[in-house]
Amino acid sequence: MFSKYLRLGLTVIFFGLSVWQFVEVEIGNGIMWFLLSAVVLFTYFRNERILQAFWFLRKNDMLKAQNALNKIKDPEGALVKGQLAYYYMLSGMIESQNGIGKAETLLRKALKTGLRQKHDQAMAKLQLAGIAMAKRRKREAQVLLTEVKKLDTRGMLDDQVKVLKQQMKRI
Repeated sequence: MFSKYLRLGLTVIFFGLSVWQFVEVEIGNGIMWFLLSAVVLFTYFRNERILQAFWFLRKNDMLKAQNALNKIKDPEGALVKGQLAYYYMLSGMIESQNGIGKAETLLRKALKTGLRQKHDQAMAKLQLAGIAMAKRRKREAQVLLTEVKKLDTRGMLDDQVKVLKQQMKRI
């Protein structure tokens, strides 16, 4: 919606207004401006469109998730590095429902850009393993599945890994 520089500028302005209100002994107004600057700063690190897409993806509404991501006009310019990685991951997961060619490049780009959390890396690699199996690249799928097991410390993806390994036996 807003560029990252505009968000930072608004944060600085709102924080400056907060300090000015505290100096003028208007504590209530100072707290309000400080909280407003914190909200704007939060949107710098967490893009609202990506949060919407995560929500819709969780509800299995791929069309609305895709629409939320499409509203981000210039991802490279509007998003910071961490957000960009999640943008690529979400786009890849949604694209994997339609075709696997573009989905593979998006998921690899997400891993290269740098997903922060290990379970997100595991999810992206699990998707890549499924794509590799669909393209009959059994060795690559095995390597990706072993990486998924290492990254998935909570065991949340164990069932999906078992299903992919059973499918791999058929290839």
